[in-house]
Amino acid sequence: MAMTKKRRVFEEGHRRKYLVIVDESEEVEAALYFSALRVAHTSGSILLLYVIEPQEYQHWVGVRQVQLEEETNKAKALFRLFRRKLNTAGFEAVHTEEVIREGKKAEAILELIDEDEDIAVLTLGAATDAMGPGPLVSSLAAGTTAGSFPIPVTIVPGNLTLDDLQALA
Repeated sequence: MAMTKKRRVFEEGHRRKYLVIVDESEEVEAALYFSALRVAHTSGSILLLYVIEPQEYQHWVGVRQVQLEEETNKAKALFRLFRRKLNTAGFEAVHTEEVIREGKKAEAILELIDEDEDIAVLTLGAATDAMGPGPLVSSLAAGTTAGSFPIPVTIVPGNLTLDDLQALA
């Protein structure tokens, strides 16, 4: 998996983007706040990505269409929720972008990184439960792709609060 595009975050008209994968897991908040703190200190923006993963019953077009609409609505609700959390935490000035993609999560993340040469860091929250750090951390940051991943991956422990993170980021 060679990096196909040179990152352009420091060139005229470009800005560094921190990619945060949005879902309903608790650890997303730690990744969001860490990224917001980095953006506040170093400029840039946060790109929020929600991936609609395919279901088994996709051969029923009507069912698939309903699933896409439901997932799109869920994504938009999560985007609103995280924007509200950022504003409440004092990050009104932090710019966010929102992207919704369809497909397998890891593939959708890699495709977006390949397309957007301003994405400089993938920020993942690590799950706090005993089941391990979570599928994305396991597959992207610690799995077979880790050594050839196109950009740095920051893993933020999911148990860190905004106060904890302010001392670190």
